[in-house]
Amino acid sequence: MEILAQAGTGLFLLLVGGAAGALVAGGVVALTVGLGITERFIGITHTAKAAKGFETAICLGGLAGSLLTVYTPAVGLGEAALAAAGVFWGIFVGGWIMALAELLHVFPVFLRRLGVTKGKSLIVISLAAGKMLGSLLGFWMRWGKG
Repeated sequence: MEILAQAGTGLFLLLVGGAAGALVAGGVVALTVGLGITERFIGITHTAKAAKGFETAICLGGLAGSLLTVYTPAVGLGEAALAAAGVFWGIFVGGWIMALAELLHVFPVFLRRLGVTKGKSLIVISLAAGKMLGSLLGFWMRWGKG
């Protein structure tokens, strides 16, 4: 009887977890489509012929990220592979944030309010460099490790 209760609990957790994951994934996709982030990436890179590839990569990346979050397998590829993965994840997240900021016209409004007329590209580059250096410092000092 205890085995049936455990199986029922497992199925319930599977159902609730799957539904919650689908809800969050739907929200992320709705945000991406609503703000036109994927289309903006495709437009900036002039790769309209590979739009299906972008969509497939986004779906597979979301699936892989979900599976890695739930199961956390030990891959054992070493620190070099971890560093390379971190660089690629950082590039993706940075590109996502910059595309979102560009779509919402954050930088033009902010710089206009500050009265900045020259050196706008240097400001954006310094923001990206500061984010990168802060992340590297956080990894170096092992902040967040319990």
